[in-house]
Amino acid sequence: MKKIRVRFAPSPTGHLHIGGLRAAIFNWLFARHHGGTYLLRVEDTDLERSKQEYTDSIIQSLAWCGIEHDEEMVIQSTRFAEHKKFVEKLLQEGKAYKCYCTPEEISERQKARDQYNDLFSMYDGHCLTHESSDSKKNFVVRFKIPKEEKTIAFDDLIRGPISFDVDQFDDFIIARSDGSPMYNLVVVIDDAHMGITHVIRGEDHISNTPKQIMLYKACGLPVPEFAHLPLILGPSGDKLSKRDAETSVLEYKKNGYLPDALVNYLVRLGWSHGDQEIFTKDEMIKYFSLDHVGKTGAIFDPAKLDWLNGVYIRERSGSELLALMQQDVDSQLLEKLKNWDEKQLVALIDLYKDRVKTLSELKNNLVLLHDGPQQYDDVSIDKWVNQETKAHLENLRTVLEETEPFESKNLSLAVKALCKQLNIKLVALAQPIRIALTGTSASPGVFALLEFVGKQESMRRITALLEQLG
Repeated sequence: MKKIRVRFAPSPTGHLHIGGLRAAIFNWLFARHHGGTYLLRVEDTDLERSKQEYTDSIIQSLAWCGIEHDEEMVIQSTRFAEHKKFVEKLLQEGKAYKCYCTPEEISERQKARDQYNDLFSMYDGHCLTHESSDSKKNFVVRFKIPKEEKTIAFDDLIRGPISFDVDQFDDFIIARSDGSPMYNLVVVIDDAHMGITHVIRGEDHISNTPKQIMLYKACGLPVPEFAHLPLILGPSGDKLSKRDAETSVLEYKKNGYLPDALVNYLVRLGWSHGDQEIFTKDEMIKYFSLDHVGKTGAIFDPAKLDWLNGVYIRERSGSELLALMQQDVDSQLLEKLKNWDEKQLVALIDLYKDRVKTLSELKNNLVLLHDGPQQYDDVSIDKWVNQETKAHLENLRTVLEETEPFESKNLSLAVKALCKQLNIKLVALAQPIRIALTGTSASPGVFALLEFVGKQESMRRITALLEQLG
């Protein structure tokens, strides 16, 4: 069996999005599983829209997710000269021809044949039999569809046999009027140049595949195998939109998702291995097979991604999470939490990590605890503050003032004794303490938080809440 070589070929006209990242991951896993080679090609043939910042962003996104290519990256625009050689070759062999027709002329002829369509202009092959008398007139180069073949068929490694009637294709353009080759031709030439054996890409490329197969054959190049991945759909079942997911992979990084969690989620989005949900990279490589990729679109569920990200966060140590927050979410984090040393921060992160789903949520909780509440959560106030709360907090201030050392164990004993004395449940006092410290009734253990905030600051925050209650 020929050694497997696959590629991911993004266009640098925007940042890498979720669908593109999943295609890269599936290619990478397929290569790793079979001991093959994973390559990266930047398809920057759209020179007006392609930008270096997008190329850099795509490379950064893939590196963040650990999807590293095995050989030197190919920049498609550097190969234009080679692409043009194939255009000339096809012209010389009579497999392509120059077309001088303007879009308006094509439309007029369609109208005359009562075949006009606002959505699609079917070229009638006019220039195949009519030469232009104006040698200076602009022309495109069209590929001559081989009419001797009635169908173009291929065996998709995910979807099974697929065939197209040749009659549904017109002589499509392979080079623009400025001489620049078109997408379908350049990908064929570059895939052959890179020795690609398997093309794994989104199902939106299925309609391109028969054109590319015809071009492979016309150019005398080996035809790779194809596998078309189902699309990622939004919660409504429609095409994934910006409302359903972040606009780029780097937004997930900025918002505190762990790369391993995002990769795990995307791998399971359209692929399965039994009922297993959580995989290490080694397990993904071991089990991955195109046989287990679904044929229908997969629903993107943000809530499930959040859950999975929370699982990965809980598996990391406090020191690892602190480093990741500084690296990916907020490089100024230590400056914002300057009242705490690293040992305290790590201990506090270990307290909070079971309660959060993203690193940005974790960071916000730490900053809130450090700075104190700027406002109080109305729902928490309505639920846990009543007419007796003010008196309870007044008594609490006296108890806290007398508690030494101001540590969680001693604080627990003192507050529980106060609750017994006041004949109230612990929650009736613990929740107002949480509100005073953080602005909300949802937080880790209240005695640990009191210790972290310290006596002086804890007393100040309780007094501030009392003033708020009037």
